[in-house]
Amino acid sequence: MLRPWRHIERRKSRQIMVGDVPVGGDAPIAVQSMTNTPSDDAAATIAQVKALEEAGADIVRVSCPDEVATAALKEIVDAARAPIVADIHFHYRRAIEAADAGAACLRINPGNIGDDKRVGEVVAAAKANGCSMRIGVNAGSLEKHLLDQYGEPCPDAMVDSALYHVDLLQRHGFDEYKISVKASDVFMSVAAYQKLAEVVDCPLHIGITEAGGLMSGTVKSSVGLGNLLWAGIGDTIRVSLSSDPVDEVKVGFEMLKSLGLRHRGVTIISCPSCARQGFDVIKTVQQLESRLAHIAEPITLSIIGCVVNGPGEARETDIGFTGGGNEAGMVYLEGRPDHKKPHDEMIDHLVGLVEAKAAAMSATKNTEGN
Repeated sequence: MLRPWRHIERRKSRQIMVGDVPVGGDAPIAVQSMTNTPSDDAAATIAQVKALEEAGADIVRVSCPDEVATAALKEIVDAARAPIVADIHFHYRRAIEAADAGAACLRINPGNIGDDKRVGEVVAAAKANGCSMRIGVNAGSLEKHLLDQYGEPCPDAMVDSALYHVDLLQRHGFDEYKISVKASDVFMSVAAYQKLAEVVDCPLHIGITEAGGLMSGTVKSSVGLGNLLWAGIGDTIRVSLSSDPVDEVKVGFEMLKSLGLRHRGVTIISCPSCARQGFDVIKTVQQLESRLAHIAEPITLSIIGCVVNGPGEARETDIGFTGGGNEAGMVYLEGRPDHKKPHDEMIDHLVGLVEAKAAAMSATKNTEGN
């Protein structure tokens, strides 16, 4: 059924490649995160990269603050399935070393690494290694001349900073870049991205930087990034949380799923519960979220405590369960009531149904791919 009110018209942008992941154009919005292990500890960093890949991360960023870190980068890149972005701040040599080590992308501000000759050397290394770049503007580290001009960080200063770095790259004939203009202030971030989206055609990496802990950071990021995504702005996304990096990936996908922009894993539609509930909805949903976290196929599951809204919600999901009387509820398959199941058996039963559907979807996809 065509539902135009569910459609988001994404901003038109040119496409670049981050390793084998297309970014911008009509490519899916990429979800990424960043490791927080010491980068010179290749084993620990590889383990975290693999955990992020398992959670669905399309791109993973690794900080390269010194020569020891870039020396370990090749081992990390070789072990990773996801493209690795090398986070570079001030030393141009680190950027060259990272590109030579196989980084798919450099997160760098060209104006921070020295004179035009050094920028040219980094661009040459990027071109030689098929490496793209992300210009990463942050409200907390704007150039002095912009702070002198504007007096304080603001959206206009952030956009001017981005354009300043773009100019440095384009002087050397390099246009394989995306841009971010992040601030911890939601209003500043959103306004900066809105202004930037109007004056550049490159992909945009969106995020609210230093958003906070799991709960507060998720809410803050959802407000800011939700506004941008709803307006069609954003080609890659990172949710910055003071939490396990895997949480960033999970929250990122949930944001995109809620807007119909990505579909990965099980989407559980559940009621907040009330006195009408026939079973413990909250506990049930917690257990199902945990036990179904490994599912990558896009499946919808409704868990409703009573028959007031349950049948209506179940009609819109792949699998549903509605609480009823006599300690049993109705199981819905493809929107239709199918069979009853006791409340104390429903979790195992629903997990089995979801896993079976996921397996069938995966098999179909593999067959079509062949």
